[in-house]
Amino acid sequence: MERAYHKWFSTELQRDMELLVFGHTGQAVLFFPTRMARFFDYENWGVVAGLRERLNKNQIQLFCVDSIDAESFYNKNAEPAERINRHLQYEAYILKEVVPFMLKQNANASLVVAGCSMGAFHAINLALRHPAVFKKVVAMSGRYDLTIQLENYDDLFDGFRNREIFLNTPQHFMAEMEDEHLLALIRQIDITIAIGAEDPFYPFNIMFGEILTKKSIPHKLYTWEGNAHLPRFWRQMVQLYL
Repeated sequence: MERAYHKWFSTELQRDMELLVFGHTGQAVLFFPTRMARFFDYENWGVVAGLRERLNKNQIQLFCVDSIDAESFYNKNAEPAERINRHLQYEAYILKEVVPFMLKQNANASLVVAGCSMGAFHAINLALRHPAVFKKVVAMSGRYDLTIQLENYDDLFDGFRNREIFLNTPQHFMAEMEDEHLLALIRQIDITIAIGAEDPFYPFNIMFGEILTKKSIPHKLYTWEGNAHLPRFWRQMVQLYL
């Protein structure tokens, strides 16, 4: 299985950023890490190994990017407005630096975006905000509203709300989206969502699916037994859905 490490100074983030590329060609997959995780964690957890056969057959190529969640959503030393602005810089890094890098490495124009846990949020948020860029999204064990306060999960903006937060909360902006041009593009995306029945965000995944249905957006929502918010489940999910 081909493996390549890359690192460069990001002009959008003003810091070094790293990523791993697995495979030589095939369907290009932008793979976001879990909450405050690193670009190498999917490899360490065996998630990449679960795709070894498809990688060796040049069916897919994985681009495992790094996270800056600790500088954005989970940075309690920054004001909420600063947190969302840092996230927008991260989005710019992905769109202006990583996506062109992917297309240079792999001429396949059919880009896939995927992620687990917080990575699922990044994947869904990015695909729905930029539907002309991605043809498929796979979101596993995700949370699509970062403003929800649950027992073990914080409202990541501490009650603060602004336009940028709204536009980066898929469960909110999709419910109010009326732009038929954008909706037409989103309806062309192959959307797959997977969640455990005992995951704390299971009810919100169901609600999100209902929002997509109301907007006539085709999607597949799979419910797994138990919590399913662990690498041993993600190893199985990627084999089924990527």
